[in-house]
Amino acid sequence: MLISLPDPSLVVLMGPSGSGKSTFAQRHFKPTEVLSSDFFRGLVRDDETDQSASKDAFEVLHLAARKRLAAGKLTVIDATNVQEEVRRPLIAIAREHDFLATAIVLDIPARVCHARNEGRENRRFGPYVTRQQSSLLRRSIRGLRREGFRAVHVLSSPEQMDTAAIERRPLWTDRRAETGPFDIIGDVHGCHEELVELLGMLEWVVEDGGARHPAGRKAIFVGDLVDRGPATPAVLRLVMGMVESGSALCVPGNHDAKLLRKLQGRDVRITHGLAQSLEQLEREPPEFREKVAGFIDGLISHYVLDGGKLVVAHAGMKEAYQGRASGRVRDFALYGETTGESDELGLPVRLKWAEDYRGKALVVYGHTPVVAPEWLNGTVNIDTGCVFGGGLTALRYPERETVSVTARRVHCVPARPLEASPGAAAGLDPQQLQDDVLDIEDVVGRRIVTTRHGPRITVRKENAAAALEAISRFSIDPKWLIYAPPTMSPPETTSVEGLLEHPAEAFDHYLGHGISRVVCEEKHMGSRGVVIACRNADAARRRFGVLEPGAGCSYTRTGRPFFGDRALEAALLERVARAFERAGLWDALGTDWVCLDCEILPWSAKASSLIREQYAAVGAAARASLGAALELAGRLAERGLPGNELSSRLSARLQNAELYTESYRRYARPFAGIGDVRVAPFHLLASEGKVHVDRDHAWHMETLRAACREDEELLLATPYTVVNLTDTSSREAGIAWWNDLTERGGEGMVVKPYEFLPRGKGARAQPAVKCRGREYLRIIYGPEYTRPENLARLRSRGTAAKRSLALREFALGIEALERFVAREPLRRVHECVFGVLALESEPVDPRL
Repeated sequence: MLISLPDPSLVVLMGPSGSGKSTFAQRHFKPTEVLSSDFFRGLVRDDETDQSASKDAFEVLHLAARKRLAAGKLTVIDATNVQEEVRRPLIAIAREHDFLATAIVLDIPARVCHARNEGRENRRFGPYVTRQQSSLLRRSIRGLRREGFRAVHVLSSPEQMDTAAIERRPLWTDRRAETGPFDIIGDVHGCHEELVELLGMLEWVVEDGGARHPAGRKAIFVGDLVDRGPATPAVLRLVMGMVESGSALCVPGNHDAKLLRKLQGRDVRITHGLAQSLEQLEREPPEFREKVAGFIDGLISHYVLDGGKLVVAHAGMKEAYQGRASGRVRDFALYGETTGESDELGLPVRLKWAEDYRGKALVVYGHTPVVAPEWLNGTVNIDTGCVFGGGLTALRYPERETVSVTARRVHCVPARPLEASPGAAAGLDPQQLQDDVLDIEDVVGRRIVTTRHGPRITVRKENAAAALEAISRFSIDPKWLIYAPPTMSPPETTSVEGLLEHPAEAFDHYLGHGISRVVCEEKHMGSRGVVIACRNADAARRRFGVLEPGAGCSYTRTGRPFFGDRALEAALLERVARAFERAGLWDALGTDWVCLDCEILPWSAKASSLIREQYAAVGAAARASLGAALELAGRLAERGLPGNELSSRLSARLQNAELYTESYRRYARPFAGIGDVRVAPFHLLASEGKVHVDRDHAWHMETLRAACREDEELLLATPYTVVNLTDTSSREAGIAWWNDLTERGGEGMVVKPYEFLPRGKGARAQPAVKCRGREYLRIIYGPEYTRPENLARLRSRGTAAKRSLALREFALGIEALERFVAREPLRRVHECVFGVLALESEPVDPRL
């Protein structure tokens, strides 16, 4: 006997004690799939035969069954299950989680069961027990379907049990193996001409009774093929032919379901365009109407596709119902979520389920006509009201591009005029309106964030609280906060005399990870900043959903406004936008906005108080005190007292203090306004539809150089050089380049893999390693860090924690940008940005 089981589903084994249920379960199911009543008795009482433990045991078993079904796992109940009152809660659990229940009945003769129990020490009870259980079972078999079991399989002998085979079949909704590409088409409603035109725009070849795509794309129709429009039979012929040929899938709409009920002879109200469909079908042969009824009757409520990344349903599908099979799942797919009430026009009052959607799959649906496709929380409504004079829209997947054709005419006057979504007049889309209010639950507490270019990253509860504190008090408008830059690690400590950092160790790090080519960029002495520049204020409002005037934003690594002066920021952003315009980059990149990773100079623009209160204070105190001490030591020598050694020591310390003062003064330039600002961009991180991590660092530098040439007073093209690490002369040239930079007073350089995202072993390398000069490090470690004893101590510094932090923050930052570019909800973007800011609270030596 072949037993076909939906997977996942609930499987209930039934049979008297000794019928072989546990043996059957072990043979056909994984140990983790089987929930045995004996096991749970042992779990709660240490004795699998203690019948007094049954109540507690079944409570725990039911809980485990709920957890497995909630996770979408096939679950097998191994118990006698011969009484209806025992089976009733199991059916309820299956319905609760919208899965089918299957009964496998082991109707083994009572004498066989008793003989087996006689051979088991823990099952020695009278034959009346198995006779009673067998009798209860046989009286139940006929009514199992009425109880709620979708399928019942009866095995009546040990031989049947031995030869039985289990076949697992995916649920009808499960098309996860189909990855596309797909063209998903909205509500057609009998608009045949527009459908043919749309298919042509999508490069389909329409033929008699069907259509095919030369590139092998598959169409998916979201239902409501019928009613209201002028050519319902033609639409049905085309779609049925495409489905029959395998070039299309189709889910039912509520109008299709209503037509089916009428064709089946059931009593339905002839409203909402059904009359037109019936009139048109009356002119068709009876065989065609029968074929239509069979086609609609065979449609599946919804489909889960592309490994679970895509869900298509007529009216939508909330996460808890995706991939499930039940009456309420089908009702949701057909009608969405309603209150059960009707409005003044007789239309059902619908709840906006998409506003609360938090699922990972993209849900594509129709049902409720809208002026333009509406993206919201990982869902998209593509019913653009063609039959009402709007348009017929398709979503190309995985491209996530919409293609629309305009209706030839108004085929049906809508009861309620098509209206743009709230906020459209202000230039905002539904997602941006939804993102006006962020939910604190999306960022607080311990979280695990999955990233595409790195590991699963854990954000601890206490670190998330620190990030929330910073953001809630000091942040820019959260709608601009789409990226947070990662920290950078220095190289391993060098053994070169008198130095703490040297390019050789940075080069060795990358070579050790299989990376043979790197980019060395001058490290400017400024402050790290993110600049989001838009082509104009309209582009800023349209893409970022901000209503305040302005064409962009600049902010620090911690999400705070970079400039307190809004007029200064506006002037800077205007000049950046103008430089991109003159360089032709807006058109070349196909974008109206860019996200730039920059160094903003001078350092004193952000660090003036730090320079004044910390560095200058230390330098002044050191010079004053050491100068006075040196003078006193000189007087000792004048009096013939021993002081030469002391003078020498004090003189060396004073020289270090002078070098320290000279180091920070080099970067403390006056800052009065826009004329003193320089912006040195080094990453063109993202633009419309693209995160540019597939481009090498040389592309980033040269593309940005084109913009910098258009405003050299503001924009500073970052000098760089490419080093081949397997070529000794190239390595030496890279080291010489660093020496020249640092000897001229530069901070140092940043070494990066030539490819923005190295693959294989290189993916574990640092995204960037900063190699700072000897004198710049004096600012970081203090005036006397170069003394031999101090350098010896500093050489024991560890970089492991810093490097781990850099890798995690880098992965989170890129993930945030990719989610924004993919138009995911802002909460999903902020999950990553908050992660970066939270990780900054981890205890790491700030001098590294």
